[in-house]
Amino acid sequence: MDENPRVAVPRWLLEPVSPLSASQQNYLDRVLEAGLEPLDLTDPSATLSGCAGLLLTGGVDIDPALYGEEPHPKTEEVNRARDEFELNLLRQAMDAGLPVLAVCRGHQLLNVCLGGSLLQDVEGGTHVSYESQPISSSFHEIQIDAGSRLRDIYRTERLLVNSRHHQAITPERLAVNLRCTAMSDDGLVEGMESVAHGWVVGVQWHPERPEPEMPGFGESSRKLWSAFAAAVVRQVAS
Repeated sequence: MDENPRVAVPRWLLEPVSPLSASQQNYLDRVLEAGLEPLDLTDPSATLSGCAGLLLTGGVDIDPALYGEEPHPKTEEVNRARDEFELNLLRQAMDAGLPVLAVCRGHQLLNVCLGGSLLQDVEGGTHVSYESQPISSSFHEIQIDAGSRLRDIYRTERLLVNSRHHQAITPERLAVNLRCTAMSDDGLVEGMESVAHGWVVGVQWHPERPEPEMPGFGESSRKLWSAFAAAVVRQVAS
């Protein structure tokens, strides 16, 4: 293989020319480190032509109208144009059988795309810390199911992860074609995979963040990025 496989990483521009933020750069850095070429997609009419995978990133709340609900008082400002942009790319990827890694907001969007819904506000402070500015991560453990892609990747039943979200997926809100593969101890879906597509994995935490205050987190997270890269390489070779 002469060139690294290309992976689409959609990003919504707030202005005609918007530089990458540090958080957005983290995603691109992890993709590069995994041996893939990230394609920074900012054109709403873009397709996945020439791409062998899709990465959906974190960001603003998803429009509750997409799953038939009114906004909760704590639902933050939504960006319906971004929702439609990323949903279009996600449907393209799944129709083409491309590997998909969906992180945080992306994890939630995957569920909505396949017919699920969201808990619009998580009560309690275990999943995000608003006390510090800028907002810092909260850390908690998850339980990973045996026989899942995440268990194969991490080779452990319990995993310490980072959280930066106030919306979430609960088991009863999970889309029919998604399997819950990891749960937080307070009952939120932290990991899932499609049962109707190929390599399609969602995680509620942020494996792209270095989290220097959490020793070993970056090294552990590389396992997920390497698994995503391996799926993309298989896609190119197929």
